[in-house]
Formats: sequence, C-alpha cells, structure tokens
Amino acid sequence: MIRVVLVDDQMLVRSGIRGLLDLTPDIRVVAEAADGAEAAGAIAQANADVLLLDVRMPNCSGIELLRREQGKLPPTILLTTFDDDEALFDGMRAGARGFLLKDISLERLADGIRSVAAGATLFRPALTERTRAAYEKPAAPTTMELCAPLTSRETEILALMAAGFNNAEIAQALGPSEGTIKNHVSSILSKLGVRDRVRAVLRGLELGHI
Repeated sequence: MIRVVLVDDQMLVRSGIRGLLDLTPDIRVVAEAADGAEAAGAIAQANADVLLLDVRMPNCSGIELLRREQGKLPPTILLTTFDDDEALFDGMRAGARGFLLKDISLERLADGIRSVAAGATLFRPALTERTRAAYEKPAAPTTMELCAPLTSRETEILALMAAGFNNAEIAQALGPSEGTIKNHVSSILSKLGVRDRVRAVLRGLELGHI
C-alpha cells in the first residue's frame, strides 16, 4: 500500500482527492494538513511514501515547506492550478519530484503517485499548453536542430540549468571554465531551437532530456 500525506488549505480539495484515491486498491491518504505549518507534524507521524503538497497556502506555502525541510520530506508532488508558471522552476529547485494539476483525472493522479513512489520524476505532465505557449520560440526548430542530439555533458548542464544554477556555478560544480560552460549553453539553446535558458529547460523537459 502506498501511504500518502495530503497538504492543502482547501478542505473540499482534500476531500475530493482523498475520495478519488479511496477508489484505488493500492493508495491511501493516511494523514492530512491544512498548510505547511501543520504539515511537518502530520508527515512525521505518518511514515508516508509520497507527499501531495499544494503550492499556494497561507502561513507556509508548499515551496516554502520544501525549502525549509529539504531532505527530510517524502518524495513530493506539488499540486497546482498553474496560476504562476514560475512555480514549476521554484518547485524543481526546492526538490519537488513532480507536479500535478488539481483537476487531474483519477488515472493520472494514481499513476503519478505510483511513479514518484517508485523513484521516478513527474515534471513533463505539468507542461500544459498554456505553459508551453508562454515560453516556446514562435518559429519551429529546423530539421537540423531537431536531429542534433545533446551530448552527455550538455544533458548534465541542462539539468543544472533546470535546478537554477548560473554558468559560474555550473563551472564550479563540473570543473571546466565558465567560458566553456557558456559555449555548452549556447550549443544547447541551438540544438533545442530556443532562445533562452527558461525555454531550454521547458523544451528539455518536454523532450525527456531532464
């Protein structure tokens, strides 16, 4: 049985999600909390496998809780309506393992929880049409760009870009000079057919590089 802690300030949302998960044979909500401030105690007592955590809550938001308790929480899926597209990146930097929209189907919710409980990440389903439209380059990539795979080093750098590291920090982590990292970043942007780092991360997630 996959044990889930559910943290959301809206009682109706908690009730709805709990009711959906009660329909599955292998997932149960074992504890709930109304905000991040209440969540720590509930999590400590529940011995949970997965944490479902609302992004926006009073007193302590989901992302604030992730930052404060980094490394101490169960694998965490952030629940969001995507009012703020930057929540995707803030959550990734804070250690979230995935995102799900609150109006998700039972099938996708259950599959997402099972995937994260098994050690996978769940970022790609969060890339809604609205999010992609906000960041994608208007012109489609050329055939050459679509056919140019990322090298293993470029994939590594793209993952660090997704985590919010700048060129100097990436250089410090990996060893090459900052100028070399800058060249790698330029190559990544060209191969993905995008014009900035945010679009590169989104395209990388969409294509499965991250």
